Amino acid sequence: MKILFIGRGAIGTQYAWAFEDAGHTVEFYVREGRKAQYGSQVNLEILDTRRSKKDRLVKEKWPIVTHEEIAEHHDYDLIFVSANPEQVSSVVKYIAPRVGNATVLLIGNFWHDIQKSVHPLPLSQVVWGFPGCGGGFEGNTLYGGLYKTVHFGTFESEPTRRDLEVHKLFTGAGFKIVVHRDFQSWLMNHYISNAAMEVEVLKSGSFKKVISSPEALAGFARNIKEMVPVLKAKSIKLDVMIKVLSSLPPRVVGFLMSNLVYSPKSMPYELQSHNHYKVGYAVQEVLSEARKHGVSTPRLYEVESLITEQ
Repeated sequence: MKILFIGRGAIGTQYAWAFEDAGHTVEFYVREGRKAQYGSQVNLEILDTRRSKKDRLVKEKWPIVTHEEIAEHHDYDLIFVSANPEQVSSVVKYIAPRVGNATVLLIGNFWHDIQKSVHPLPLSQVVWGFPGCGGGFEGNTLYGGLYKTVHFGTFESEPTRRDLEVHKLFTGAGFKIVVHRDFQSWLMNHYISNAAMEVEVLKSGSFKKVISSPEALAGFARNIKEMVPVLKAKSIKLDVMIKVLSSLPPRVVGFLMSNLVYSPKSMPYELQSHNHYKVGYAVQEVLSEARKHGVSTPRLYEVESLITEQ
């Protein structure tokens, strides 16, 4: 399969490396001027959980192919889009007239109706997914990690031909896939956990400070609890993780996350500590929805002014 990755972000770069290693052809589209800025290789320092524990750490200089335009009559089989929610609209508007017959994999999080969010892309060519990896760049070095599981969703009674082709791409590269029937609800549950983390990052200044602080992680749980009524107002079914996080005492959640999930040298700690993306958009989206439904979210209100100060 020939695959074009839109942008050279942490998520797309790691999957591109995995797919090339599995025998596929991968290339990157980057904005004008970025090709020279990024150079012709990426320094990888990632943990790959598809491998045995002793072989998980990957350190290599990986040569990449980048382009600053997408040819009108290209021969890509798949266009891979991993973008922050606030970037999706501009990305899909750019690639829509350039899609051709390629499948478009949109792998990321959405708060609103995801099918409407990707207009004007042809829905019949879109496959929906959510990544199982993370990390970030420090200069030209990518510090990240690949989990074995990748999530997908479908809005049809059965997976489409394009769905199955993308599923095969991932399983052929050693990943395990999970397909969610109610993908929109699953994403919205995940979205409020992102917003809950962003609130604490706005307060403390970085992801690393949040995951290093049991008190900040307890605040994360309080934020989740505060946003659950927003999901209920939208008639969204709570998933198991959100139910657990919102039912346990916040200090217990903070203790457990600090000592189990984000213990030093754990993979989640390593991935989150290298996150540097600008936060606040998810908080604004949930706040807007809370106001629409008359749901009080004072912890989110507290940080609203910090969003514009970034």
